Amino acid sequence: MAKKKRAKPHIGFTESLIIIICILLILGYLIIIKAQSPQVPLFLAVILLMFYGFARGFSWDTVMKGIEEGIKPGIIPLVIFLMIGILIATWIYSGTIPTIMYFGFKLISVKFFLPMVFVACSLIALVCGSSFTTISTLGIAFIGISETIGINLGLTAGAIVSGAFFGANVSPLSGTANLAAAIGNVDLYEHIKSLVWTDLPAWVLSFAIYLMVGVKHTDANLPLIVSMSKELQANFWITWWVLLPVALLLVTAWLKVPAVPSLAFGAALAVMIGWVHKPISINQLSNYIMNGYVAHTGNAAMDQLLSKGGISSMLSSLSLIIFALTLGGLLIRLGIIKSLITGIEKVINSAGKLIFATAVTCFGVNILVGEQYLSIILPGESFKESFVKRHLAPTYLTRVLSDAGGAINAIIPWSVSGVFISGALQLKPLQYIPYAFFPIIVAALTILVGFVLSRKING
Repeated sequence: MAKKKRAKPHIGFTESLIIIICILLILGYLIIIKAQSPQVPLFLAVILLMFYGFARGFSWDTVMKGIEEGIKPGIIPLVIFLMIGILIATWIYSGTIPTIMYFGFKLISVKFFLPMVFVACSLIALVCGSSFTTISTLGIAFIGISETIGINLGLTAGAIVSGAFFGANVSPLSGTANLAAAIGNVDLYEHIKSLVWTDLPAWVLSFAIYLMVGVKHTDANLPLIVSMSKELQANFWITWWVLLPVALLLVTAWLKVPAVPSLAFGAALAVMIGWVHKPISINQLSNYIMNGYVAHTGNAAMDQLLSKGGISSMLSSLSLIIFALTLGGLLIRLGIIKSLITGIEKVINSAGKLIFATAVTCFGVNILVGEQYLSIILPGESFKESFVKRHLAPTYLTRVLSDAGGAINAIIPWSVSGVFISGALQLKPLQYIPYAFFPIIVAALTILVGFVLSRKING
């Protein structure tokens, strides 16, 4: 008698929703209430989901493929993380970051520090198309200045993140902008033009908030700033020449050189510049690359500010991203994400609700998967046909994908962006998230504008 073929397991909408709620409760309780590092709660969620999938009838091969497929999209970001750790260490050694800090002390007004940080990060991210590069270079320098002049580090980090993600959202060199346009089959510049409805107002509102908050800061520890400036001059090569690695990164961005070789070129040039001023042995250079630069200025505050970077500084972040991507891969492979999206589609009966549902799905994928590109790809591919059926311009879809998918990734603590920001700026995510006004405002505006414009079309 022939052996009966086992039916393929299927997890429906209600069951998927229960699973998601359970995962969010576990993460929320352990991370927010118990203040645990996210790695252990995510690892626990992964283990529980693996055994649940097996108990529901999925083979171990399917479960393992889910893990593999989840991690695969994160391979390049993981390598970029390691390269940025190296870049930070070499840019301190060369004097690049200390020089940015030095001139920052000379040029930046305490009263207008926050809006200037926001504007500077917006421009650099717009030019180079990378929020990560902006945060790991200018961002670190601004954090150092902020700590010296006594401005809340969370506020400063929020301004850095807001500017960096605005610039990356609207830059023609940005990976997320190009991906969103490609998903919607829209010309890149048409997509960017559509962001005028949301990103520009969100930028203006964010600037106004940073300006209002910033003007309250009128005092600065001037003796400490003078002392820090002298320490920088005494211990690092402070000159415009050491800014060449910054220029090189901008040039490679314009030439559309991928991030990994661009960061490698920037680190290599920094090493060459640093060696001209202060030759070191191969062993010492290797130690900087692995363990980060360690400053010995004699000033404890300065040493703390400029002892950063290295591969080892990124390992904790890498473990967190691997667990987050693993969880996302399992949710996708077991069909849980698909069931949720399918269930959401069934209750959509208007253009405004479609835009809202797409935004919520982008946000949900960010929370559950933690990967910026997947938060654009999954909702984009799932809802693309629904936008066509309702005769909505494809830019409606691409705008939502950029604003609620790409930008929101910055304020999810265990996402790729959230982990990177926390590691690069050495702050806990909840320190900067409440002050990252742009991602929050732009996500709300994309829903509001979607309802308003869709009503005009329907009316």
